Amino acid sequence: MSTLCTLTDRFLLLRPNSLFLLGLFALVLSFAGPRAHAQESALAKEELACLRCHDKVGPGKTLESGEVLSLAISTNAYVDSMHKDTSCEDCHDDIDAKTHGKTITPIKSKRDFALGMRESCRTCHAKNFTQYDDSVHAAMIKDGNKEAPLCSDCHNAHTVRSTKTAGPIAATACANCHEDIFKAYAKDVHGLARVANGKTAPICADCHKSHGVLAASLGNGIKDACLTCHEDSINQHKEWLPNAGRHFEAISCPVCHAPTAQRRVNLRLYDNVAMKQVSEKTGVPQFEKLTLAADAKDMGLDERALWSLLKEFNQEGSEGKTVLRGRLEVSSGIEAHQLSEKSKAIKDCNVCHQKGAEPFQSVSLTIAGPDGRPIRHGVQKDVLTSLLATESVRGFYAIGSTRIKLLDYLLLVVMLGAITVPVGHMTIKRLFKGMRDKLEAEKKAARAPAEGQDSTPHRRADDDTSK
Repeated sequence: MSTLCTLTDRFLLLRPNSLFLLGLFALVLSFAGPRAHAQESALAKEELACLRCHDKVGPGKTLESGEVLSLAISTNAYVDSMHKDTSCEDCHDDIDAKTHGKTITPIKSKRDFALGMRESCRTCHAKNFTQYDDSVHAAMIKDGNKEAPLCSDCHNAHTVRSTKTAGPIAATACANCHEDIFKAYAKDVHGLARVANGKTAPICADCHKSHGVLAASLGNGIKDACLTCHEDSINQHKEWLPNAGRHFEAISCPVCHAPTAQRRVNLRLYDNVAMKQVSEKTGVPQFEKLTLAADAKDMGLDERALWSLLKEFNQEGSEGKTVLRGRLEVSSGIEAHQLSEKSKAIKDCNVCHQKGAEPFQSVSLTIAGPDGRPIRHGVQKDVLTSLLATESVRGFYAIGSTRIKLLDYLLLVVMLGAITVPVGHMTIKRLFKGMRDKLEAEKKAARAPAEGQDSTPHRRADDDTSK
């Protein structure tokens, strides 16, 4: 005690404002004690017993892989998490309290441990797990991909916070795997709005979903996601864009809203009966086998190879079931996340509707892989100007696009014929109306005497009969 007093006296002599600092320090200590007790009282004694050991930062557990698995759990973070009311044993039901910490439990790797813990998540989060099972992430796991995200890769079980809490975008779990895409997003119109406005601006899960993540190129998911927020977009585009609805069907939103992006035509194999994109079956690589055989020199499929491929997918009795539906897209996921503000969006029709337009210089044929991700093969750009490959432009052909000139001419002929035939007919009818009327009058005049002569004998015959 005397030593403490001596140190305090010296401190006061050296620092004129030390009395104030000491008082502030004592005040902080007075608050820290009650908070710690409040946190402890919020936990059951069993959880408190676990945390008294695990709240100590240690070297962790060395696994068979050589990795070190941290066993440290912050009591403060755990109490502030969504799992604070969950018992440790609810997730770690394989642990025996009597032998825990006294016997060695072999663990192959961090990945192996995380895979084993997934079933604990399923117990409470069945709905989210059902969505996850149908996602591209789960398909990658089934395919043996060791980089596919597991529950613990996105959610720390001991510190997980409510999704209603908007944290810094840099803490978004998606950035761990999709770093380049996330960097692009952070600088685009959505990312900047997220930083400025917080939760009101969209982030990854708002467009791609949290657990039911599907491949962005599959179906119309991304367009539908855009229209969720921009629900009046089609009507707004109709004010200046001819045939706006058709453009929305055949053109991906980033094509115009990421003005610096490279673009390509994506020809998707489409089931016209089931109304969905065709998927490659697991273990039956039909698409890759057929495309490699048709394009042995790897120069891209020509119109004949494309036609033959369609015939292969349309077996007997299913003619016309599988078709090609074209869609204009940006060339990469990074470019799809470089969206600009709408004032900078492309509004010049000539970007696409002119000879040799840049978006039509790159063409690919796509089928959905077993995990939903696209499997692509190159197509020669001349396919888009070949009459033999008219199916290739199904879904986004428009007169004046200058991709297939002959189709433009034929369509113009049909349109002109549809207009000129009825107009010409009406014109000729009016021009010859006087002549028709004169001929009709002459015919009536010629019929009149004949009718008079025919009527007299009839009367005489009647008179004779009456007699």
